[in-house]
Amino acid sequence: MISRRNFLRKSLFGAGALTFTPSFNYLFGANSQSGLPPHRFIFMRKSNGNLTKLFSLPTFSEAQKTKEKNKEAFEADLDKHELPDWLKCLDKHKEDMTVLQGVSMMMANSGHSSFTGCMGLYQSGRNVISKIKRASIDFELAKLFPSPYGHIELSLASAARTVQWRAGIVPGFSAPAPQQRNYCYADPQTAHNELFKSVTNSSAVDSENSMLEYLQEKEKKRLGKMSALERMKMANHINSLGSVRQRNKNVANLSGVISKHLPKIDKIHANGGPNATLVQKWDAFSDILVATMVAGLSNVITYTLDDLNTPITSLPKNNKKMNLHNLGHSQNTVLRDHVKECHMNQVERIVTKLKAVPEGNGTMFDNTTIIYMPETGAGHHGPNTEAPMVIMSGKNSRLDIAGRYIRLPFHKTEGHKTLGNWYTSLLNAYGNPIGHYGDLDNELVKMRMPQTGNIKRFMQT
Repeated sequence: MISRRNFLRKSLFGAGALTFTPSFNYLFGANSQSGLPPHRFIFMRKSNGNLTKLFSLPTFSEAQKTKEKNKEAFEADLDKHELPDWLKCLDKHKEDMTVLQGVSMMMANSGHSSFTGCMGLYQSGRNVISKIKRASIDFELAKLFPSPYGHIELSLASAARTVQWRAGIVPGFSAPAPQQRNYCYADPQTAHNELFKSVTNSSAVDSENSMLEYLQEKEKKRLGKMSALERMKMANHINSLGSVRQRNKNVANLSGVISKHLPKIDKIHANGGPNATLVQKWDAFSDILVATMVAGLSNVITYTLDDLNTPITSLPKNNKKMNLHNLGHSQNTVLRDHVKECHMNQVERIVTKLKAVPEGNGTMFDNTTIIYMPETGAGHHGPNTEAPMVIMSGKNSRLDIAGRYIRLPFHKTEGHKTLGNWYTSLLNAYGNPIGHYGDLDNELVKMRMPQTGNIKRFMQT
């Protein structure tokens, strides 16, 4: 028998990580103000940091190599250079690519993991709920382009201190609101079952709706016996139940579209897929991610590719029995590059699939931004003075960065930009006029260096 608590957890958190808000404006793939398709965001998080030297372009001139070595600001056209070997699978997409260096993330945790901190820009401790200060950047962007599921989170992190895969619906690494930790899908089969059940298991949806209706009416009857604060909390809870019911109704209306884009999932992923290789899990999650966006179920997805316990022995070019934690403590840059190469294969898989889907006068990728980022700065234990990332953005991007290698001024030097400036740029460009997103860097505050606002160089005029 399913307990009321477990039912609510699966219904509210598992099915798309619904936030506690009264209602949603379901747009089904269009911006109501402009009539244009929504912009989509895919955050791809990796553990172990990103070593800055592995992002340098091998064909830099001597002058560029000197600036790179000294961490001085400069830009270069990607089409005039070769990419590092681990990036070459994206060579045909150079015009859509940005290699971004020099952005710091000192306001997020240092050490093995930033947990929700790198997405919300605060010191999160070891994912202590009381330390979650705000909705993370992915949830903020999802508000700008509403969809039936809002924000969705996928994660291939392993169980704590083990090499066993997590499975089912588990705590995630994003935050829908202050003091609220998100939930995510930890294996492809669960994600497939939950996201596409309006087509694959409609009877389960009918049963869920009946239970939600019963609970909503039952909780309403309790309101009169509560204090004002309790009534406010319960009202939010009741509204959330209603929102899930409305979401299920709207998803059901999309069943015809969903059935056309239903991803296939191999039997190896059944029961959490304990015997699936890491690449098989990545492939399945990437296909589910694309299908979810094509079907109009979500416009913002966060995809945690790995964590420090993720077993990497099944990677194609790896013959070493180690996890990512051990790799982080080693000097094995060849294997580090191979891990990133496998990550880029997933980026290429997603980009290629989105470019094959017509939308408006172009393709779905034209209205998509993919951000591949480290959760712990420039290495296994930081430092957080740099957080190198790869960005893929379609031609309808509202930021002027594509086709460039961009090194911004280094930490504590004039003109330096933080991850807060980068996130503010994303929000400002797509409709949120916020003055600054996230905590400030205390070291820059002490130096009285300006650090608020967007990155003006990136903003289209």
